Amino acid sequence: MTVWVLLAVMGGAFLHALWNAIIKLGASKMTSMFILTLVQGILGCAIALTRPLPSGEVWLWLLASGVFHSAYKLFLAFAYEQGDLSRVYPIARGTAPMIVLAISAAFLADQIASWEYIGILVLGCGILLMARGAFASGESRKLVPFALGSAMATAGYSLVDGLGARVSGDAVAYVGWLFTLDALFFTPCCVLLRGSAVLRADKRAWMMGSVAAMASYGAYAIAVWAMTVAPIALVAAIRETSILFAVLIGWIVFHERMDKAKAISAVLIVGGVMITRL
Repeated sequence: MTVWVLLAVMGGAFLHALWNAIIKLGASKMTSMFILTLVQGILGCAIALTRPLPSGEVWLWLLASGVFHSAYKLFLAFAYEQGDLSRVYPIARGTAPMIVLAISAAFLADQIASWEYIGILVLGCGILLMARGAFASGESRKLVPFALGSAMATAGYSLVDGLGARVSGDAVAYVGWLFTLDALFFTPCCVLLRGSAVLRADKRAWMMGSVAAMASYGAYAIAVWAMTVAPIALVAAIRETSILFAVLIGWIVFHERMDKAKAISAVLIVGGVMITRL
């Protein structure tokens, strides 16, 4: 992985933490996620239509991706209804690289050096330490299964999109179509779960959701592109530096507690990223 790819992935990680913070600010997490998904879908469709249509086999990857992305957002919205940004986000994002690493090592052809494995594992230790506060601080434990469901969906779409974008050969078109399908799948799920009221929102909610959508689109476009030029497991792991950004946003913006465990976890996360660059 080159320095420029690393910096791009970390920039995308910040955008990812940013859009999660915006969703957390919304009065209705599900409505905020719906607005984000709808705006993303419209933007994705507009961009995709400027590119050649994907070949038949690419659509299978895109359909699977749309399902995984919709599941990810549903679980994440439920989790944010139960817990803080600095607790939900580490669990949801931190478990995914371990799953991706295990599958990549077992089934994919990506070559990952021994020190990169060490870096990913150090990063994972930091993430797990960050997450344990859900059990140690008397917070709602209901957030844990939802956050873990989000992590499993994240691992699913990371693998599907990394491989699908390679098959496609056009990361821009691939991302555009996956967000289009995501919107088509996610909208009826929202209505079925929460009724038509979930589709109603004021001007402020639409503005915040639209900003979150642009940040989310940019973050994932960077990630999918990076997965076409670098190992999927390594990109997925470095993306998790977004946890560090999310903790800082939670501390500075939301005034969430910064304790010793969080500080140590942040050091491990940064250390893991540095080891991957040896």
